[in-house]
Amino acid sequence: MAESTVHTFEDITTRLDEIIATVRSKDTSLERSLDLFDEAIKLGSKAVELVDSFDMSPTEAAMLEEAQDSPVDADSDEPAEASDDSAEDARA
Repeated sequence: MAESTVHTFEDITTRLDEIIATVRSKDTSLERSLDLFDEAIKLGSKAVELVDSFDMSPTEAAMLEEAQDSPVDADSDEPAEASDDSAEDARA
């Protein structure tokens, strides 16, 4: 995947995974590794720009807030039921 075809966050992570695999190869020269390092830095900067410019819809924001407010039970994917004592402790 060429750098110019990277447009989404998923594209960036896919390309970074490819770069990591290439650099880990014993057949990759130092010069090639340094070129890939430069590309990875640019991709990282682009990923930060994408994250910074991301706007959530009101529905997505509400879902995220709800998920952050609900403790998750370690044994299941269901939110844990809070006891009255823990709710009072949180308010204090």
